Amino acid sequence: MFQRVLIANRGEIACRVIRTCRRLGIETVAVYSEADAGALHVRLADHAVCIGAAAPNESYLRGEAVIEAALRSGAQAIHPGYGFLSENAGFAETVAAADLVFIGPPASAMQRMGSKAGAKQLMAAAGVPVVPGYNGEDQSPETLSAEAQRTGFPLMVKAAHGGGGKGMRVVHRAEDFAAALESCQREARNAFGRDRVLLERYVRSPRHIEIQVFADTHGQVIHLNERECSAQRRYQKVLEESPSPFLTPRLRAAMGEAAVAAARAIGYVNAGTVEFIVDPDGNFYFMEINTRLQVEHPVTEMVTGLDLVEWQLRVAAGEPLPPAQAQIPQQGHAIEVRLYAEDPDSGFLPASGTLRTLALPSPSENVRIDAGVEQGDAVSVFYDPMIAKLIVHDVDRPSALATLRAALAECHVAGLKTNIGFLEALARHPAVVEGRIDTGYLDRHLDEFLHGDAAATHADLAIAAAAFLLRAQQAEAAQAAASNDPHSPWALADGWRMHGRAARHLRLRCGEAVHEVLARGHGGDWRLTVDGQQHAISGARMHDGRLELLLDGAGRRARARFDGDTLELHDGHRRLQLQRLASERAGADEGGGDGQVRAPMPGRVVVVRVGHGQQVEAGTELLVMEAMKMELSVKAPRAGIVSALRAAAGDFVEAEAVLAVVDDAGAA
Repeated sequence: MFQRVLIANRGEIACRVIRTCRRLGIETVAVYSEADAGALHVRLADHAVCIGAAAPNESYLRGEAVIEAALRSGAQAIHPGYGFLSENAGFAETVAAADLVFIGPPASAMQRMGSKAGAKQLMAAAGVPVVPGYNGEDQSPETLSAEAQRTGFPLMVKAAHGGGGKGMRVVHRAEDFAAALESCQREARNAFGRDRVLLERYVRSPRHIEIQVFADTHGQVIHLNERECSAQRRYQKVLEESPSPFLTPRLRAAMGEAAVAAARAIGYVNAGTVEFIVDPDGNFYFMEINTRLQVEHPVTEMVTGLDLVEWQLRVAAGEPLPPAQAQIPQQGHAIEVRLYAEDPDSGFLPASGTLRTLALPSPSENVRIDAGVEQGDAVSVFYDPMIAKLIVHDVDRPSALATLRAALAECHVAGLKTNIGFLEALARHPAVVEGRIDTGYLDRHLDEFLHGDAAATHADLAIAAAAFLLRAQQAEAAQAAASNDPHSPWALADGWRMHGRAARHLRLRCGEAVHEVLARGHGGDWRLTVDGQQHAISGARMHDGRLELLLDGAGRRARARFDGDTLELHDGHRRLQLQRLASERAGADEGGGDGQVRAPMPGRVVVVRVGHGQQVEAGTELLVMEAMKMELSVKAPRAGIVSALRAAAGDFVEAEAVLAVVDDAGAA
């Protein structure tokens, strides 16, 4: 076994590898960018080396800097994690040339899978089912258009050297093909450095099912059963589970055999994932082999009880795989979701900033948290905005879903937007609960999972008012305890008067609505007037973020979490945010309407679609930006004339920077 391993990655996967190495008695070396100097993986590692500036191409993508750090620190092996250099065959070759061990497949296997087109040809020759389409080298627009017509619509245009959902477009009509091809090639060129594409028949209502494979240097290849990843948005997985609710034992065995055949066909070694799409009739087709550990590998670990990172290390050190195929356990059901810093109600725009509060469920036998950040850490604009992976395990699928919902209810993040509410809606949606979701469902029905700013009922407002009043009461009690005479009524600011307690006035905002609450009473018992309606609160108490009270005689419980003047309530079913307003802030005008088009987040302008003086309609695409590994379309807020363009293709712009100005068509 290795004595020292360098982890050429960041975030939760780096932390995951470090913890496994520590358990095995292996010293670890972390590499980091200047932006990650205080990151969790740096704090956890035994040694750390800075390899460059914040941008990935100036740090984590600099293979020579990573290898130099490994040699200088005395590491014998490099674990690439996933992303960055993990599927870079040239990097794997350079690692081997430096007499270091690459903890992953050989470069030759990566090269065979590096091109989706070549991979399809190789799989077809090995007897693995593939989707009909075109994967030839002639990439002229004329040839691609003709092959698209031959394949038929709908079809999928895919980056031949891509992955992770980048460089993929579904085209439903022939007249849309040219624009989709241009967009796909541009994204592929920016993300992977090559713009070759392939065409595939689009399988309607497909399931995405992948098989975890492992191979050692002694010729043994096995699979560890499947993970279903059909819940996707824009080809990005949002929920993964094992076992699949769709597969029959016969189909599971057939797909496992095909996955092993695929791995053998390319001389695979170490951990990999063979991905398939499956149509409603159970016909399955090869998509690709991810020549690395997958983000969703904990799902397999939870149902098998195996540590796949430990297996990676042992296989890379030359040890044989421990079990035979028949010995792979499969116990219970596991589900993973990914908690991201992003705003689902604004097109899932990634967010960046400091995690003022990060409360996640306590790890247990049924709940696992894989995180790369802690409270107080920053989510950087330069990297993937994932905060943590939440993985649950239980005896069966209904129990696992219930455990997931309970674990999500324990999550609370303050400081930036997250997708927690979206994940909670996902875990309760009938298409997920009934196990019938396909890869396109979320994109077709996204509004079913987005609730925006939910309206607050009178009961919600009464409970929120009680939470604010209790917090104020606790603060007043602490203030009184610190005074010279803590028992004096004058030491309390609780509305006490010689002739009765004064009413308290609260203004609460939920979404765009502002509500008026008048409270009389104290000590957990109040008579409330909520927007003119009367309610009674009694026996209210709050401890460790858990609120209990009687509302009009009925027992109510909720989690109550504060971030300054903002309260997040969770009653076990839904999450609601309310803000207590100062009088001068209530009803403040939000402004807007000046025609200024601003950058939704920091990023690079990829292309400018319009010119100065051009007439545009509301919703016209003005520019395309690239940020946090995704393209963002910036559109006109109204009809008018482009009176100013303040960004050009290639410019890097900050969040809220004015990119263009659209004046009314009738403006002088």
